[in-house]
Amino acid sequence: MFPRLRTAALAALSALVTVLALAVGIPQAQAASSLPCDIYAAAGTPCVAAHSLARALYSSYNGSLYQVQRASDSATKDIGLLAAGGYANAAAQDSFCAGTTCIITKIYDQSSRHNDLTVEGAGGAGAADVGAPADALPVTVGGHQVYGLEISAGMGYRDNSTSGVATNGGAEGMYMVTSGTHVNGSCCFDYGNAETNNKDTGNGHMDAINFGTECWFSPCYGQGPWVQADLENGLFQSNAGYSTNSSNTGTGALPFVTALLKNNGQDHFALKWGNAQSGGLTTTYSGSEPTNASGYSPMHQEGAIVLGTGGDNSNGSIGSFFEGVMTSGIPTDAADNSVQANIVSVGYGGATGSTGTLTPGSEISLKATTSCCTSDYIRHQNNTAVVSAITSSSSALDKNDATWIVRRGLADASCVSFESRNYPGDFLRHYNYQLLRQPMTGTTQFRQDATFCPTTGKSGTGTSFASYNYPTKFIRHYDYNVYIASDGGSNTWDSATSWTDDVSWVVSAPWAP
Repeated sequence: MFPRLRTAALAALSALVTVLALAVGIPQAQAASSLPCDIYAAAGTPCVAAHSLARALYSSYNGSLYQVQRASDSATKDIGLLAAGGYANAAAQDSFCAGTTCIITKIYDQSSRHNDLTVEGAGGAGAADVGAPADALPVTVGGHQVYGLEISAGMGYRDNSTSGVATNGGAEGMYMVTSGTHVNGSCCFDYGNAETNNKDTGNGHMDAINFGTECWFSPCYGQGPWVQADLENGLFQSNAGYSTNSSNTGTGALPFVTALLKNNGQDHFALKWGNAQSGGLTTTYSGSEPTNASGYSPMHQEGAIVLGTGGDNSNGSIGSFFEGVMTSGIPTDAADNSVQANIVSVGYGGATGSTGTLTPGSEISLKATTSCCTSDYIRHQNNTAVVSAITSSSSALDKNDATWIVRRGLADASCVSFESRNYPGDFLRHYNYQLLRQPMTGTTQFRQDATFCPTTGKSGTGTSFASYNYPTKFIRHYDYNVYIASDGGSNTWDSATSWTDDVSWVVSAPWAP
């Protein structure tokens, strides 16, 4: 067998072994022995950039993944790995940031090119960005508790002085693992090649993956979000700009998505996506460079790397980022497929390994104790918290909506916050006293609104949860909605009738598997 084929075969076998091990519950201390950048190198298209907050992207990598800065004293700390080729040492972040908050100030490039990303400066379309909150996107990967990068409007990262990244019509490939649950239609949640001066310098000067619900060229089919190519002055789903593939209705609200773009820089680009938790890749477009305007064939890439904004720092977008790489040359489809298999094998969003308690990391469901409603659980529905009956015959979606992951209190580590099981980075928080499911923004207000302090159930049964910033108000169900409520007050949901029962909850095993 030729060396390159032998390496690819071993990589595929390693990914399969890891998938089977995860399926039967064998813990994986490290990722598969051949990781994405090993796979691409073996295919002759080495990584020139490799960024991740969650894990190593080379089996031999044992350096830092990212840097955090804490608010209390502006000190910084590099967050590394538990082991070479393994997963992030998130506990080091938790310890360093205890009692204060941290932002992410740098994302290290794991390749030998050292194309590190730092907080983006001002550009042609946006003021200087700010760093993302370091604890906004907790997630389980490979059975380990780590963090992703959650971008809100006004956040972004960039490197304008890179090494090895394609320029002036060079060929390249790239992918990122993102989320279909945290998106919007504003410009532009991108990862990839951009201008070196933070300005729009013309058609073809960008070559980046875009992921969101912005339809630049009509028609777009479905509701999105879509994997598109930001080639500057357009988000392209085809050479015509608009979608020529009516079956490409977007990824929907998948919690983890692999988004992939390949471009030979001359006359061809391709777009693919896949569920990062299962299955393979789907090609939504493969054909010529854009033909609806000049400047794209050949391309005119400048070689900067951008994450979370457009090339001119258009920074109104939101998005999630877990890992991504850029390559020199166009990877083969076989290499892409092996990388997707490896991504699936690590188990993004898998079970935390703990259930039914208020220990951080435990997965739970919260059951009502009022006599009327002992089959009802807190769940999110259209972004709002409600109570509804959940049984063994309920749909998988309903069971997921009624499952929460206990996290350290975002405002006080002695209390708790509740992250949605199927909307990574979304937390249960109160707003105008009603409970909602919303993405964590990092603001003090959000942190306080999403923090609840457990105490013995007011009825003498179960547990009651006091609002951190309204300590006399407790999580209560009332008329099937969920509020923070006092025992008697001016709001209808403050009614003293059955208040002690309505604010008492059983912390139970999660409905989601």
